[in-house]
Amino acid sequence: MKKTRIFGFLLVLMLIVVAACSNSDDKDSTKEAANGDTASDANKAEDNTSPSGKLVIYTGRDEEMVQGVIDQFNEKYPDIQVEFLTMGAQQILERLRGEKANPQADFWWGGTQSALMVGANEDLLHAWQPSFIDTIDTNYKDNEGRWFGEMLLPEVIMINSDLLTKETGPQDWDDLLDPKWKDQILIRGVLASGTMRTIYSSMIVRQGADTPDKGYDWLLKLDANTKEYTQDPNALYLKLTRQEGAVSLWNLQDILLKKYTTDYPFDYIYPKSGAPILVDGVAVVNNAKNLENAKLFVEFLFEKDMVTKLANDYYQIPTRSDIDQASMPEWYQELDLKTFDIDWQLMAEKEAEWMEHWDTNIKGSGKK
Repeated sequence: MKKTRIFGFLLVLMLIVVAACSNSDDKDSTKEAANGDTASDANKAEDNTSPSGKLVIYTGRDEEMVQGVIDQFNEKYPDIQVEFLTMGAQQILERLRGEKANPQADFWWGGTQSALMVGANEDLLHAWQPSFIDTIDTNYKDNEGRWFGEMLLPEVIMINSDLLTKETGPQDWDDLLDPKWKDQILIRGVLASGTMRTIYSSMIVRQGADTPDKGYDWLLKLDANTKEYTQDPNALYLKLTRQEGAVSLWNLQDILLKKYTTDYPFDYIYPKSGAPILVDGVAVVNNAKNLENAKLFVEFLFEKDMVTKLANDYYQIPTRSDIDQASMPEWYQELDLKTFDIDWQLMAEKEAEWMEHWDTNIKGSGKK
């Protein structure tokens, strides 16, 4: 009887031990399963995470257009906070120089070919290879991937269409020197404008790149006919509309924008001898704080649908060579982009010197 009780006690004890082990195993299994679910959820969350953070843009483009593109970018990447600051291309270059040790911008949107080349040479721009790189002609991009031409900007003769027609305005660059246009020419302030620096530098090259003296003489004669150098593009538009002048020199895109989307009485004359066709481009800033977001914006900007939309809505002439021509607007189909030979590398090297000479020795001297 005693043995039976001992045996029974041992049997109960064994059952308790087995049950305890079983519970422990279940808890471990439950814990492992829970950990597995957590890891799985974390991986899923990581996979579903969209780009976020900031993107700071320095731009010379039309503010309304810039905001429109940013709004569409944020539809695709809602967690990226985009800020932009508008200024002239030359001002952007100078600002990037001053901030080189601690960049405040991530993306340069809207720079002249000359300014971008200078920026690349001064190690201000990030080198990389975007997905669309092979669709851009070698003449419209940096061979190390530091900047890419987004659009082409023919520099043309701008007129007040209430005062002049395409037939009665100056037909070519040298016509601007005719005394009949004295005090009829308004010029956007040159030094702060990448557009104007390019036009003036190309006029020097056009007179003979071997020496700038002939070009300086040409600009002196143009100065004699120039009524005023305006502070910024808005002042130029306003004064031209008020008929304080009848003629200016400007880029085709802005003229078309004002002609077709505003009440400004503007039109253009494409010079018979050809126009300097500026490559207006973009670049990611070297050592940018938000590098990947800047690259995302570049890729978005060069998507085919966006390129076509900007051509239709904002009169841009794209550099991408694989755009369906049938999708392009009528004004684009009618363009004859005649140009003349320009050594852009020489212009990039000499522009600062030439423009300093113009500002010091020519500006305001033609009337004396």
